Amino acid sequence: MTTAHSEAELPHLAALARHFADLRDGTHGEGGDTLTRQGKERHFERAVELLHPYAVQVLQEFDAALLLNTGEVTASGVRRTSDGGLGAEWTLSWPEQRAAGIAPITLLAFYGRGFHHPHLRGATVHDWPLNVFTPEQAAAEVPTLRAIATGDLHNLVFQRDYRIVPAVVRAGQ
Repeated sequence: MTTAHSEAELPHLAALARHFADLRDGTHGEGGDTLTRQGKERHFERAVELLHPYAVQVLQEFDAALLLNTGEVTASGVRRTSDGGLGAEWTLSWPEQRAAGIAPITLLAFYGRGFHHPHLRGATVHDWPLNVFTPEQAAAEVPTLRAIATGDLHNLVFQRDYRIVPAVVRAGQ
């Protein structure tokens, strides 16, 4: 049984569809209005501005819940990267992490010089923990499952191209 969902109900899928439509159409921006690198960089700068309070909020949640308010949240703002692209990062560092000589928790927005459009990532994101023992705990994993599926599909498109996603191909016809 297929159920139609609105963009508000499944924002992760709407964002992924916009991402793939950019690839299909060679554009970027609301309504695919931007073709130039300069215009896309302006969109990136605005995206970082819009993301800032939420990135800080998420890191502060980690600090309060897991680091007992010993952490320090920092934000770089938008800056040029070594490849000539743009990047912005929000980090959460804390004494034990620094003493261990490992990277802080990192949320990174980046628009590499050779990229068609920007991306998000973490410093070490590869695996999520799975400690589910009740139906309630399973239901609480829905956002994690969404993030994993979204990343997986994005990576599959990156391995080939947007044409592996039928909805994006049909929308462009």
